[in-house]
Amino acid sequence: MTASRAPAEPTVREFEATVESVDGSEVVLDETYFYPESGGQPADRGTLDGHLVDDVVERDDEVVHALDPDADIDLAPGDEVTGLIDDAFRTYCARAHTASHVLYGAARRIADDLGYAGFDISETKVRVDLTTAEPLGDGDLIELERLANRAVWDSLPVSWATHSADEAREIDGIAFNTKTEEGAMSGGDAVRVVTVGEREDPWDVAACGGTHVENTAEIGPIAVLERSNPGEGVTRVEFAVGPTAIDELGAVHAAALDAATTLDARVGDLPDAVARLRDEADRLEADLRDAREELLAARLRDLPTAEVDGARWAIGTVADADPNELREPATEAVGGDEDLDALAAVGTGDAPFVVVAVGDAADGDGAAAEIDAGDVVGAVTDEFGGGGGGGPTFAQGGGLDADPEAVAAWLRER
Repeated sequence: MTASRAPAEPTVREFEATVESVDGSEVVLDETYFYPESGGQPADRGTLDGHLVDDVVERDDEVVHALDPDADIDLAPGDEVTGLIDDAFRTYCARAHTASHVLYGAARRIADDLGYAGFDISETKVRVDLTTAEPLGDGDLIELERLANRAVWDSLPVSWATHSADEAREIDGIAFNTKTEEGAMSGGDAVRVVTVGEREDPWDVAACGGTHVENTAEIGPIAVLERSNPGEGVTRVEFAVGPTAIDELGAVHAAALDAATTLDARVGDLPDAVARLRDEADRLEADLRDAREELLAARLRDLPTAEVDGARWAIGTVADADPNELREPATEAVGGDEDLDALAAVGTGDAPFVVVAVGDAADGDGAAAEIDAGDVVGAVTDEFGGGGGGGPTFAQGGGLDADPEAVAAWLRER
């Protein structure tokens, strides 16, 4: 078995090795410091004797270096080669991977029944999937970011050691998931365990086969970007380190300053300023709703009246309204006019509708008692299409296939 030495010696960027086999563009060395893609961490980038390394994978207990297939590869078994690992990308991956441990350690402090469901490093962000008793909310994300950055500031040591599987499982609080951390199983019964913080009182401890920095201070700022729920009981937290984190924190700060300027407040006073603005918006919305109800009520009061089957009706068209908005003002209109038995309003626009309201007299004697709002709407939809329903005192129907004025005329003349 040829295992990568990258997890054990993550600071190595240049090394000498001997070619063991060549299969087309795939090369196997007697030893390598290239990290093969595993457990959510992408493969290292770099060159092998000047040949661009396209990918690095572990296959059949060997680390396979896939070189540029279009290049003229002049390597043969026994050749001595020099491997150069892309420093910027390796450094980013080591910082990002260690940051995922730091974030998990933060989650230990705010979530109950925490479990680890995997992670992934991309070029701009990192995701960590957590299983928790309750989904994490916005406040939890803020606390995760605060605690993670505090762990970075505290410059906690990061160490790794190999244990037997039984020994590893006995470590108090260890995050151990062989499905998502296959890189931790370094062959046979051996398990690689990474500890953040002092071993007597660690910030986090987990079975892990990735590359890491030696101190959390090397990670730099951590910016939590968002959360989602990809499956039942799983909260996905996406965060950034490096330039993306710096840009995100700057953008958030700029947005906060812009909002503070707009609200004539300090950044620290934004919650109170927003609360006042929300209260004002709610008040204005309520005032607008009341004014609109009064406007619709006035429109309904102005509908022309007609005698239909011995009952006094107000019948006409109403623009810029929907059926639900007309229920209350229509009911009040027939209830507040003793001379009015019923009302029918036909809505104009792209989707004509009708609402019918019957006065309180429908419960007693007189002309209104003979009117059933639901029956009237049923007659309208039978004549003009659509559908609807309701009770004796109020009903509505929509989807009418006719000119609203024609519907109103039909109601007056039936």
